[in-house]
Amino acid sequence: MEDPAWRNELRDFADLKPRKSLASEAADNLREFIMLGKLAPGMPVRERDLAEAFGISRTPLKEALRILEGEGLIAYGPTRRPSVADPSLDEINDWLRVQGALEALAGELACTHASDADLAEIERINASIKEARNSEGKLEAFRRDMAFHAAIVAAANNVALAETHATYNARLWRVRFLSSQRDAGRGATRQEHLDIVQALKARDPVAARRALKLHLQTAEKNIAASVAEVQSEKEAE
Repeated sequence: MEDPAWRNELRDFADLKPRKSLASEAADNLREFIMLGKLAPGMPVRERDLAEAFGISRTPLKEALRILEGEGLIAYGPTRRPSVADPSLDEINDWLRVQGALEALAGELACTHASDADLAEIERINASIKEARNSEGKLEAFRRDMAFHAAIVAAANNVALAETHATYNARLWRVRFLSSQRDAGRGATRQEHLDIVQALKARDPVAARRALKLHLQTAEKNIAASVAEVQSEKEAE
C-alpha cells in the first residue's frame, strides 16, 4: 500500500467509472480492484492511502470499507485495522454450498413464477456472456455471468431468497471471478448454463434444481483449483 505507483493505478482506475455517492463509488472501485487481484488476500489496506487514491475524506472511505466488510471482502483484525479478507477454502466451500442450495431453490421457484419475458431475458444474458468475453473483456463477461444467476433468483419472485443470495454472492465474487478466468472446463460450464436455460424454459422444476446444483458443484471444483494455482504461484516466487 506504500507504493505510490499502486495508488496512482487505483486513482486512474476509479477515474474511468461513472460518478455515484463517494462511499458507493469507492466501494465499487475497491471491490473490482480486489476482484482483479490488484490487492492480495490478507493485504493491509490503510485508510489514509485509500482516501488519497480516491481523493476523498476518511468519512466516506470508512463507509465504503463497511460496505465491503458486509460483503466479506474486507476484514478487521483485533486492532480494527482493515485488510483484504482471506477466507479459508473450507469457509469458501461452506458459502458455495449455501449459495448452491439457494440457486437450486430459485430455479425451482422460477419454473412456476417467472414470466415468459423473465425467461427470455435469462436466455439473452446467457447468450451475451461469450460475446462479452470476446469483445469487452473477462471482467464484463464475469459481470454478465453473475447477472445470469441474479436474473434466475429475481425470477423466483421471493424477496427473502433474493436478499440472502445477494449476501453470499457478494462474499464469493472474488473467488468466482478467479475461477471464471480458467480456460479448463469452460466448455462444460457453458453447457451447464444451456442446460439450466432449457430446464427453465421447459418449466421443469426438478431439472432446473438439478442443473443449478450441478453448476455450483462445478464452481466449487473450479474455485478449489484456482486457489491451488494461486498458492503454487506464491510458493514459486
